[in-house]
Amino acid sequence: MPVLFVSPECIDQQTIVVTGDVLVHLRDSLRITVGETLWLNSGQGAKFRVEITDVSKRAVTAHILETIQEPPHQTPRLILGQSLLKGEKMDWVIQKATELGVSKIVPIESQHSVVQLKADRVDHQLSRWQRIALEAAQQSEQWRIPTVATPQSLSVLLTSVATGMLTLMLVERRDGKSLQTVNLPQDATGSILILIGPEGGWSQEEAQIAEQAGIQPITLGEHILRAETAAISTISILQSRLGTLS
Repeated sequence: MPVLFVSPECIDQQTIVVTGDVLVHLRDSLRITVGETLWLNSGQGAKFRVEITDVSKRAVTAHILETIQEPPHQTPRLILGQSLLKGEKMDWVIQKATELGVSKIVPIESQHSVVQLKADRVDHQLSRWQRIALEAAQQSEQWRIPTVATPQSLSVLLTSVATGMLTLMLVERRDGKSLQTVNLPQDATGSILILIGPEGGWSQEEAQIAEQAGIQPITLGEHILRAETAAISTISILQSRLGTLS
């Protein structure tokens, strides 16, 4: 059974009262009964082994038997800046990036993106993406759910980059440093932002914006990968080099 995320507001001392979607999943899908034990996650660095004490139409109530805290972070956090992709490809990238442990995903409205979100659809799409991230975090037993940010242009994203953050832009058919050899920060308080272009690649204007911002171009080699393949390959290589995947 996956470790299910619950709202911190549901937790009161030694009791957790589950409502909403998690309630429906526990009661109707898993058919949880009084006396069963399972793990719940606050999404804020704590997991709880609980025993079910009551199941009703309004709530599932559980008693906390054991609490474990998230271990100290040993590596920089990864942030994925992913240009909008068409069809289900964006969903797939969000799911797999979450499984690989990114802490945040920023959809980028790139000039060559086939998909251009309409203003009245942004909230709906964000809610959907966040749900995908939540389910992937549960399945892979992450400690936290990555935040999916509001879609924004590359120039807007780069203005919000924290001082000292390592930002890498994956490029094709251009000179770039190998991802295997680029120097990575080792400080656990730091972050690495990875920028991945859309199916049509970065525009010349976006490449110039990145260059002016001092962004380091990187390459995965001579082959041209699909955007979604490039994203997951890049995250996997970085996590392997940082020691998160071994």
